[in-house]
Amino acid sequence: MAKRRSALVRAMTGPGPDEEQLAVILRLAARSPDHRKLFPWRFLLFAGKARAEFGAHLAKFFTADCPDLPPDRILFERTRFERAPLVVGVVSSPKDCPRGTPKWEQELSAGAVCMNMLLAARASGFAAQWLTEWYAFDTRIDQVLGLQANERMAGFIYMGTASEEPMERPRPDIANLTQIWREN
Repeated sequence: MAKRRSALVRAMTGPGPDEEQLAVILRLAARSPDHRKLFPWRFLLFAGKARAEFGAHLAKFFTADCPDLPPDRILFERTRFERAPLVVGVVSSPKDCPRGTPKWEQELSAGAVCMNMLLAARASGFAAQWLTEWYAFDTRIDQVLGLQANERMAGFIYMGTASEEPMERPRPDIANLTQIWREN
């Protein structure tokens, strides 16, 4: 974990995980904190042709919102999911809980699934990056993805093989972010 870094999707290539490797990665990702075993998340897989098919929706909505952009920018949106061999969408899907597990806690569980997926991908020898770009917050995309009214995207995890070693970045000074609580 001390060496975990996100590999930038622009520096990813194939191969990505095969079916068996992906099954292990998803199983490990699902070992997240989940109060009352609600499983308040689910996965959407984008591989092969599905990446380009989904990209057509991205390009259509992006063009509708930004009609004056140059063709290369629209092409970028169209091919966005083709930058990596596999993209896993993690859907936050909170459940009604009569015993009171709050929605916020369930959304945190979906975030923990994303983090576990990054760690599992790296442990399996793959590069991964967790992204939430404009399409993670677009209601038209939610409809294309079949999200229910109570669901939203926790993120998209791009997976493949790193074509270059990810650069280290500054890390927080933990001492500046930590305090010992004392009653006044």
